Amino acid sequence: MSALFNPLSFVVSCLSGWLNQHQQHVIDYLTEENHILREQLGDRRLLFTDDQRRRLAARAKELSRSVLAQVATIVTPATLLAWHRKLIASKYDGSAHRKPGRPRTDAEVETLVVRMAKENRSWGYDRIMGALANLGHKLSANTIATILKRHGIEPAPERERKTTWKEFISRHFDQIAATDFFSVEVWTLTGLQRFMVLFFIELSSRRVQ
Repeated sequence: MSALFNPLSFVVSCLSGWLNQHQQHVIDYLTEENHILREQLGDRRLLFTDDQRRRLAARAKELSRSVLAQVATIVTPATLLAWHRKLIASKYDGSAHRKPGRPRTDAEVETLVVRMAKENRSWGYDRIMGALANLGHKLSANTIATILKRHGIEPAPERERKTTWKEFISRHFDQIAATDFFSVEVWTLTGLQRFMVLFFIELSSRRVQ
C-alpha cells in the first residue's frame, strides 16, 4: 500500500528547495560582485585592519575550503584560514602581559645578596643561594652571580684571596703606629730656638713614643 500523501511534508519540501535556491542566488550575486570589485582594483594590494582580518577569518572558518575557493576573491582561502589560526593563537598568547626580559630582582633582596658576599668573603654563589633560601628568597646561582658582577664584587675565590683595607687594619691593629711631628719654641742660652718633635703613637694602646 503506498504511503498517504502528506500536504505538510510537500509544503516543507517545496519551501526548503525555494530557500536553498534563493540562498544560492544570493551567493552567486555576491560572488560576481566580488569579482567585479577585484577587476576594478586590478593589481592594487588591499590593506586590511586587524578588525577586518578577524571578521573575515571568523566567517571563513564556517565554510569549507572548496566553498571558499568559489566565493573568496579579495583574499585567498589559504590566507583566510591562516588568519583564523593566528586569531586562535592570539587568544591564548599571554606575551602582551609579559615584560621583556627576565624580571629584575627585588632591590631589598639584591642588597641582601651584596651584604652576604661582603661580610662572608668565602661564600660562593651556592652558599649565598642556600642562605637566601633559608630566609624565604629563591634565587638561582646565575642570578646571584649577575647581581655581584653588577656591584663589582668578584667571585668567592678572588674575594677570599684579597684583603680589604678595613680587614688589614683590624688584623694588625695592635702592630700599627701612627706618626706625626710638631714644632716647639724653647728658650736656650743662645736665645729662643725652635725644635721639631717627631713622635709615634701605638694605635692599640695609645702610648706615645
